[in-house]
Formats: sequence, C-alpha cells, structure tokens
Amino acid sequence: WKLLVKQVLNPFYVFQAFTLTLWLSQGYIEYSVAIIILTLLSIVLSVYDLRQQSVKLHNLVEDHNKVQVTITVKGKGLQELESHLLVPGDVLILPGKFSLPCDAVLIEGSCVVNEGMLTGESIPVTKTPLPPMEDTRPWKAHSLEDYRKHVLFCGTEVVQVKPSAQGPVRAVVLQTGYNTAKGDLVRSILYPQPLNFKLYSDAFKFIVFLACLGVVGFFYALGVYMYHGVSPRDTAAMALLLLTVTVPPVLPAALTTGIVYAQKRLMRKKIFCISPQRINMCGQINLMCFDKTGTLTEDGLDLWGTVPTANNCFQEVQSFTSGRALPWGPLCAAMASCHSLILLDGTIQGDPLDLKMFEGTAWIMEDCNADYCKFKMSDSSIIIKPGPKASRSPVEAIAVLRQFPFSPSLRRMSVVARLAGEEHFHVYMKGAPEVLAQFCRSETVPRDFSQQLRNYTKQGFRVIALAHKALSVGRLSEVESLSREKVESELTFLGLLIMENRLKKETKPVLKELSEARIRTVMITGDNLQTAITVAKNSEMIAQGSQVILVEANEPEEFVPASVTWQLVENQENGPGKNETYINIGNSSVPAGEKGGCYHFAMSGKSYQVLFQHFNSLLPKILVNATIFARMSPGQKSSLVEEFQKLNYYVGMCGDGANDCGALKTAHAGISLSEQEASVASPFTSKAANIECVPHLIKEGRAALVSSFGVFKYLTIYGIIQFIGTSLLYWQLQLFGNYQYLMQDVAITLMVCLTMSSTHAYPKLAPYRPAGQLLSPPLLLSVLLNICFTCIVQICAFLYVKQQPWYCEVYRYSKCFLDNQSDFSTNMSLERNWTGNATVVPGSVLSFESTTLWPITTINCITVAFVFSKGKPFRKPIYTNCKYMKFTFY
Repeated sequence: WKLLVKQVLNPFYVFQAFTLTLWLSQGYIEYSVAIIILTLLSIVLSVYDLRQQSVKLHNLVEDHNKVQVTITVKGKGLQELESHLLVPGDVLILPGKFSLPCDAVLIEGSCVVNEGMLTGESIPVTKTPLPPMEDTRPWKAHSLEDYRKHVLFCGTEVVQVKPSAQGPVRAVVLQTGYNTAKGDLVRSILYPQPLNFKLYSDAFKFIVFLACLGVVGFFYALGVYMYHGVSPRDTAAMALLLLTVTVPPVLPAALTTGIVYAQKRLMRKKIFCISPQRINMCGQINLMCFDKTGTLTEDGLDLWGTVPTANNCFQEVQSFTSGRALPWGPLCAAMASCHSLILLDGTIQGDPLDLKMFEGTAWIMEDCNADYCKFKMSDSSIIIKPGPKASRSPVEAIAVLRQFPFSPSLRRMSVVARLAGEEHFHVYMKGAPEVLAQFCRSETVPRDFSQQLRNYTKQGFRVIALAHKALSVGRLSEVESLSREKVESELTFLGLLIMENRLKKETKPVLKELSEARIRTVMITGDNLQTAITVAKNSEMIAQGSQVILVEANEPEEFVPASVTWQLVENQENGPGKNETYINIGNSSVPAGEKGGCYHFAMSGKSYQVLFQHFNSLLPKILVNATIFARMSPGQKSSLVEEFQKLNYYVGMCGDGANDCGALKTAHAGISLSEQEASVASPFTSKAANIECVPHLIKEGRAALVSSFGVFKYLTIYGIIQFIGTSLLYWQLQLFGNYQYLMQDVAITLMVCLTMSSTHAYPKLAPYRPAGQLLSPPLLLSVLLNICFTCIVQICAFLYVKQQPWYCEVYRYSKCFLDNQSDFSTNMSLERNWTGNATVVPGSVLSFESTTLWPITTINCITVAFVFSKGKPFRKPIYTNCKYMKFTFY
C-alpha cells in the first residue's frame, strides 16, 4: 500500500487527476474513462514491478538474517543464535558449508569462499587468518589492500573450511546489516548513483516550456470567454482545460518504451541489465576500456615452456609442446605446490592460470588421509603427489602447510611446504618477474634477466617467475607463527614459466569496428607492460606505424622532486636515460583524431599514481592519448575511469574479474563477462565471454537514445498541435468532441509511441554519435519548424472555412443546432449571442471549424511521427518496423 500511495502521489499523476476532473466536469466521459484506465494500468504495472523488486531485495537480505550461527561466549562456551542478533566483536565459528550473514575477519584456520555474488567471478577464493602483528596501528592500515584476503564478506558462500591445530575455524564479526559488503550492495540498488545525463534535465526543461505555454493559453482563454460574457464558473473551467492540453497524458509511459524494447533485444543476445536507465547512456559512449586477460585474450593460458636457471645463467628452454614430462627439480616442485587450488568434491578448482600451471607438472592433488601419517603431515594439509604421466621423482608427496595468497597489490604469492621423508620445510614463491627478483639473492638472478624478460614479453608471452628457499625452522608451530616478510626473503631464483596469451577470435574484428566508429579504445590490465603493448599491437588497438611512448614517473626522494621521462618503446633496449624522447604533447583542445594516429602513451600503475599525485595539470593531457595502462591495481582502475570522465568522455568498461569490479561500477556502462546472469558487479552482464557484446550494447544504446528523443519531440509537437487547434476553436467558444480527443490521444498517439520505438538498431556503427541533449540546435530547429508548419496550416484552414458560402458560425454557448439537428439548415440565421450550454453530449457537437481542424491535426500527428522516426544511421529504416507500418495503414 505504501508503494501504491507513493506512486499515486507522483506529481504527474496528481496533475493528471486534476485534468481528468476538468474533462469529466465538461461531460467528456468516454475520453476520461479511457485515460483513467490507461493511468490505472500504468500505476498498477509500476507498483507491481516495484513490489517484485522489493520482494526480491527483501528475500536477498532476509535469507541471511535467518541463518543459525554458533558463537563463542566468554565464560559460557559455544552458543547458538539467529544471525540477526550478531553484533561486531562476536567470535563466529565456521562449521563447514555456510552462507555468511555478516562481514568477519578470519583469526583462526583458513577457508575457501565463493564470492561470485559480489564479484561475478565464480572462482573459489582462499581466505587466510589475520597474521599476528606487534603493531598498534589498525589491522587494515598495516595490511593495506591485502586485508581482503583475511575478510569474509556477507552474502558469500563458505565452500570449505580448514581448521588449524589450535581448533575450529573462527572469525570476529566486523560489520552487520547495511554496514556489510552486501548491505552496501543493497544500498546501491535502493539508492543508485545519480545519472548525470543531459536527456533527463533537458526533458524537464521541455515540460516546463509546455507548462508555460499552457499558462499563456490559460490567460488567453480567460480573455476570450470573459469578452463573450460567459459565466465565471464556465470561464474558469475552460481556461484550466486549455492549461492542461499542452502536457500529453501518455508522456510517462512513452518515454520509457525505447529503453524497454532495447532491454528485451539485449536479453535475446544474452546481455542482461540491472540498470535500464543506463541503456541510453550507452548511446553516448566514445571511450571503451578493456581488461586484457580473459577479455581481449583467452582466459585459459597455454603453457609454452620453462626457462630454468643454473649457475646464475638461464638454461635451455624446456618446451611443453615436445610432449616430454617436466623433469623433477625445485622448479617442478614450485609449480606443483605454489598455487591456490583446492580439491572440492573430487574436482580441482581455482584460478585458471594456477590450474594450467599445475596441469603442466602432471602431478595430482588428493585429500589428506591416514596413509600420509608416515610422512608426518598435518591433517589440514594439501597433499600433492606425482601422477602416472609425471617424470620420475624421489619425492613421494608434497604437503602444503601454509599459504600466503596472491594479492593484486603485492603481485606475488608463496607457500610453505614439506617434502615427504624430510624434516625441514621449503618456501616456494611465484609472481611478477620484476617483483619476485627483488626478493631473491642477487647472485642467483641471471645477469641478462631484464633482457630475457623483455624478449619474451615483446612476443606477447605471459611470464611468471619462480623462487625457492629452505627454511631453518624445524617445528610446524614455528612455521605457523612466521610473518610473510620473514618467509619471503633471501630466496633462490629458479627460473621463468612462459605462457601464451592468445587473442580471442572476436577481439580484432570488434576493435576494428569500434575504431571505424571513432570510439576510442584503451587497455587497463594488471599484467606486464611490455606484454600489454604487444597484445595492443597484435589486436590492432595500436595501429601499424604508430609510435608507443613509455611514460615513466618517479616518486620524489629526499632532495629530488618527482620527475617524468618519455621514452620510445623501440629505444628501451638502449637503457633508460640514454635515448630519451622529448615531444610536445600539445593541449587537450587539439582534436584527438589528429594526434591519436601518431603516437600512443603507455604507462604502469606506479607511474599513473605518481602523475595523479604530483602532476595534476599534466595528467589530463597525457590521458588524451594514453592507450595502455599496465600493472594497475583495482583502485587505480577505478581512479582512471573517473579521470577519463572528468575529460567529458562517456566511458564504457569491459572486464571479467574481481579486479575490475570498482571500474565496472564507476563507468557509465560497465559490462561484466560473467556466467552469472544477475552479477551485481556492473550494470550489464554478458553471458558470452567475449567482447562482441560491446558493439551490440552501443548500437542498442544509440537506438534507444534516438527513440527517446524521437518520442519526446513527437509528444512535444503533439501537445502543441492540440494546443493550437483548441486555441483556435476557443476563439469561437468551441471545443473538439469527446470521440475526437479519444481517437487522437488513445487510438493514435499512444499506439504511435508504443510502436515507433520498436524499430531495431542499425547493424553498423556510424562514425559519430547521436545528439546527447534535447536543447541542441538541430533538434530545436526541427521542433521549431514543425511548430511553424502546424501553426500556418491550422490558421489557414481555420480562416479558409470561414470564407465558404455554406459556412455558419456555431458557438459552443449557442444551441441553435441542438433544437432541431435534422433541420440544421433552417437555424443558420439565429442570433449568435444566444446563450445556453451546448455540451450536454460533447461527442455530438457540430462545428465547421472542429470538423475542418480535427482531420488536419490528426494527419499532422501521423506525419510528425514519420518525421521523427528517422532510421539510418542509428536505427533501421521505418519500413522495417512492421508493427508501426501496419498500425499507420490501418
């Protein structure tokens, strides 16, 4: 009922109720009943839709308020209660498979969580306990972005728990209710970010203009009726009636039809939308950002080979294509153990990169059981052993005892493991080569490390480095108390793992289509910069012959200010600083098309952060031509999208992973390539895991935007057509008949609005965008010329009929024709000032003026609908719209 009352009290419906009261008072019963039915239908459908969304949202929240949880109470032991009674500080026991009702930080044991509901990514995530720190600062401060690895978020599903030696898996409640991650999500659905789109503000201005026109008509009607001596009651009623004529009653329903049709067409293409109002925004996109791995390139990387090291030198490449098994050694042990894979219901699950690396070793993963007691392995360990196709190994099994999970901000992960039959422990580490090399002893890193890395990344390979060291501790309890900094130090560099990062077959054609449509494309990735440049060139995001300039920005030091250097990528091998390139980047007023064909800027996340903090005036100029952003953290991706928006770009973002969630939400149109239909990470979700959805979305956005503009212009002209016709009849104290209004408002205008928006999007993207605002000169000119044409035609017809020899003036307040309609010709000589109300039956009013003006206004409404139903270049031709054509001809 609250929803119903709120909807009924909408200002437009209040105005409509006032209008209908006036029409009913003047005897327009059939017309008023028809409008009342349409209005009630609109209100009921709106309330039903809102109610359905409200129920779904309520169920989404309520499901997690009815969970029975177990907490530890001081002095009382374990206690069961309903989840809505939880408060921050409670110690929660995680029993096994479990839906989290709150945000909590893990303090004991580890677990595997499916965060698909929040991120749209169904890959299980391993959560580790908060490490003990002798630090008085808040735990988030010293954990930085890595704190997410310790936090369990409300709404996610615990799929597996791993108790520690101290007891069950425990977590401390951090937030409950609307303060949780899920609560924040619910809030964002209830109160979405305001859409700053010119269409809606311009539409309001147009309605204000129509209302002002109605006010002018109000005073005009007062003057005419008072001049003819009509009673004050009837004068006021007729003046108010003309005030309401300018605002069409079908306005609210008509404006959303284009979006509704576009949303249905997108659903047929497996593109789902949770924010329909953003479809119009897609029509204005002129910059499209893409993640690389899984978006432009294949998600499942193919193993190419390993490059082991020995005696401070790289050895011969061991290719995976040869069919030979990877020989046993520390490199093989690192690949088999250093990952976040889990065994869930007998199936190995986890990150595709980790899975591909593990499969390359031909080792297998098994549940820990009593058979491994002889190896002195903990029951909570992950047990890895050689498979049938693995190379011969002196080691029967490897137990992973502790994990330091991969973090996008740290760009590395490590594990502590024990080989079967050994007493001591080993550390294995993998990560970005340039990062991992910093944690290795310098004498173990090959001298030509940078050159070899550059050679592989230039060819577009994905490169991962591996390292190892033996731990000096001897007891498991000591291992569990070690800090990450202690474990990840003084390692021995083992070598490189080379993986092929192949482009998806849809990538090049889509990027070419966007380029031809003059939609700028940008790559934002967490991968290596050189790999990103190679992928950009291979995908033709960077055109052949264009120069790539690397922007390197350095943080200020004690006596040295922050600095920026520019270097051609081709000159990098000469060493930094030896062949620097100095260019005039111009100013942002130069058209992007003239500059973009010459050079493209590429930078890392570190350089972007320095530019953002220390070179605010320079950053916008660089962004105008920047195409590649590598090693970007999730926060930097979101920040970059915001910076592009400040440059008046309409930004689209397409990504597939949890790292892209912030940017997907920040962009005008975020598209998640997720298998989850209702992924709440972005306004749009494509079930097809490639970027073909991007041009589809832009085409439909342009079609919906043009349809919205067309319908709005049509309704504006329609209101003015009726206003001019009614004003001319008021001069004779007349009004259109009941069925005439009924035919125009319901049978013609409503059907036109419902059918003219169903024209499909044009299959080819035009090299320019539709107008983004109603108050642009071309759109205003089209409306103004149509108004002038309408005004001239109606006035000429009105005057022309008066000059006919058979013409007789019939006033609305004269009943000369009602005394004897069959002998109407005998009443032509009656006095024109005969008083009395002639609108007893409004549908039967006889008038030469209304009989002349009504067909002219009706034909004008239909022709205006054709005029504003322009097809190419954003929609298919109007004759392809079968519904509209059938309606028009019938």
